[in-house]
Amino acid sequence: MLFLGTGDVRPVNPVPGAAIPYKYQRQRVRYETNEKPGTIIIHSDDKFLYLVEGDGKALRYGVGVGREGFGWRGNVKIGRKAEWPTWTPPPEMRQRERKKGRILPVSMQGGPQNPLGARAMYLYDGGRDTMFRIHGTSEPWTIGHNVSSGCIRMVNADVSDLYERAPVGTRVIVR
Repeated sequence: MLFLGTGDVRPVNPVPGAAIPYKYQRQRVRYETNEKPGTIIIHSDDKFLYLVEGDGKALRYGVGVGREGFGWRGNVKIGRKAEWPTWTPPPEMRQRERKKGRILPVSMQGGPQNPLGARAMYLYDGGRDTMFRIHGTSEPWTIGHNVSSGCIRMVNADVSDLYERAPVGTRVIVR
């Protein structure tokens, strides 16, 4: 258990199979911003992704974000999208995991057990792939936690919904 100093105690690692708390389920919320409708804003500390609708409203989705040492902030764009994407872990991830005794594949075809889940939106900065993604997950109990190597995880139903709403070129702000 991790003591947070606020009187709250919660597990350091999410529990496999645990239900996603209501607050992390997709919902339309009030959201004031000067950003244009269609912009995606990710609040990493709160584990929420907002798709700005305008008129003070947004669709809010719960997300999993980068664990300690893997979080990031910035302004990027969706450079490409894929349905049931192939996962190709970068060499540094494969090496890092090998040191922990876990052997990752060079690549894994898309499907229900693939870590990228049902959809992936590849984040680009100035035309360059950042290697970060907004993607689904085969581990939905990780939503609301710091769990990834920097990617933004969503439950498969939510990433599929966002995928249909956010075209290539969509601005993504990670705070």
